Amino acid sequence: MSLQVENLEKNMAKMTVEVPAENLEKAIKTAFNKNKNRFNIPGFRRGKAPLAMIEKMYGPEVFYEEAANLVLDESYPEAAKESALEIVSRPEIDIVQIEKGKPFIYTVTVAVKPEVTLGDYKGIQVEKASAEVTDEDVENELKRVQNQNSRLLTIEDRPVQDGDQTVIDFDGYVDGKRFEGGKSEDYPLTIGSHSFIDTFEEQLIGKNIGEECEVNVTFPEEYHAKELAGKPAVFKVTVKEIKMKELPELNDEFAEEVSEFDTLDEYKTDIRSKLLERKQKDAATENENRVVEKVVENASMEIPEKMLETQVQNMINDYARRMQSQGMSLEQYMQYTGMTLESLKEQTRPQAEKSIRTRLVLEAVVKAEDINISDEAVEEELKKMADSYKMDIEKVKEIMGERELKQMREDLAVQEAIDFLVAEAELV
Repeated sequence: MSLQVENLEKNMAKMTVEVPAENLEKAIKTAFNKNKNRFNIPGFRRGKAPLAMIEKMYGPEVFYEEAANLVLDESYPEAAKESALEIVSRPEIDIVQIEKGKPFIYTVTVAVKPEVTLGDYKGIQVEKASAEVTDEDVENELKRVQNQNSRLLTIEDRPVQDGDQTVIDFDGYVDGKRFEGGKSEDYPLTIGSHSFIDTFEEQLIGKNIGEECEVNVTFPEEYHAKELAGKPAVFKVTVKEIKMKELPELNDEFAEEVSEFDTLDEYKTDIRSKLLERKQKDAATENENRVVEKVVENASMEIPEKMLETQVQNMINDYARRMQSQGMSLEQYMQYTGMTLESLKEQTRPQAEKSIRTRLVLEAVVKAEDINISDEAVEEELKKMADSYKMDIEKVKEIMGERELKQMREDLAVQEAIDFLVAEAELV
């Protein structure tokens, strides 16, 4: 195999790969052996016709496509490695020559990792994130626990009030006609939750059980169902059940029931302590983010479009996998939200660009500060992973290949770069 590399503008590169004719010949024979049973040649039993006869009847290019894929799969990884390019996009492949008895020639256009020019990155000054716990924070947490330990009381002697949990039937109309999804029975609705559009919930306040009423609302302009967006609607609603939360009294007895403490004051002290620990962790993360964002802002680079497109697609693929694990396909999500694949890509693009810029800058800091990760640090990370998955560390090592271990080492170096930047920063 021979290889020529041409550097293009805007961090793109073009590889021209020439593979010996015998490699193509071998791939054609492989494709023939795989597909020969598909051909019915007069005078031969199915699958017994020789390659030359099939080529004579169907043309010499009959197996070219599959043979080309075989040669590409075999030669491209080797070419990419030999090129020493830091490839950051999916390859765009064009076949230049494919003909029996001649070398197989193709070109590959790829984006390469751009050079980063670091600006100021040491001693960065940013506003320090607050880790203060206020009395209001403690009271809000106390109310949350109080709400968790409430009980529901069935109400029959008064109309709906704000905060009630109701069960309703509703039937919706737009322009005097029922619309899809506008009808439901025994629907649970908490008044004041704002889970329904416009002033739907507020209009139920004061209604009694069994009473049918009309609720007038207007769908938002950006509503996911385009045929309803911005249109007024009338719902015929019947309240079937009313329930209210009865909150436990906040006293020492409450503290004993929900915690290990005997008094409410002791419980509040514990709440404050745990909130402080949580806020300190959140503040540390926020400080990291602020410092890194400032360092990225000070740096400059030219991100190739193909690199950005690849990152966008990777993020969408990850999102699709997460949704699939929750029982929804990407197609269903787009249908529900009214989005197209192009609009989803456009929405994902800013985050993809931020992710690329951040990673490139942190890798540049790793290089500038000569940050190296020891084998001991990698071993410690592997042990954490083994403990997390309750596996033997040697088994984890078997599962992880060379590429994954390299990625782990790079990730550890990037985290060390973040720690370095925060340690060097001035938090005011």
